[in-house]
Amino acid sequence: MEMIYPMFALVLLKFGVGLSLGISRVLSVKRRQVDPRYYRLFCGSPPPEHVQKLGRNFSNLFEVPMLFYIAGVMAIALGIDSPLLLALGWAFVVSRIVHSAIHITYNNSFHRFLAYLVSSVIVLVMWIDLVVVVGGRG
Repeated sequence: MEMIYPMFALVLLKFGVGLSLGISRVLSVKRRQVDPRYYRLFCGSPPPEHVQKLGRNFSNLFEVPMLFYIAGVMAIALGIDSPLLLALGWAFVVSRIVHSAIHITYNNSFHRFLAYLVSSVIVLVMWIDLVVVVGGRG
């Protein structure tokens, strides 16, 4: 049941990035950096780089993290209380925070890829642990 805490931490990250994205979009329109019509269909002259990075990072938080959320919900639903799974959950959250920080600041693609790779391996190990635990019950 403790898996809810790293899941909630990732939700907070997602909302933080989403709020930052919304604010940056509004400010880019107010500063006349972007025609407000751009945000209707996302075509035309693109917004400033910092707004694009936030948008891409926000989208990233709906990709691999979905595998994390599903693993967490399964662990909770099946009553799996694995210290390894919980530690991996927190490690995944930290790796995604690092990924987001890299992405929305200096955006070095190699560093960002390493953070992505680490988070992907962590979520894979989480799934392997789930399969082993569930298989051991059967």
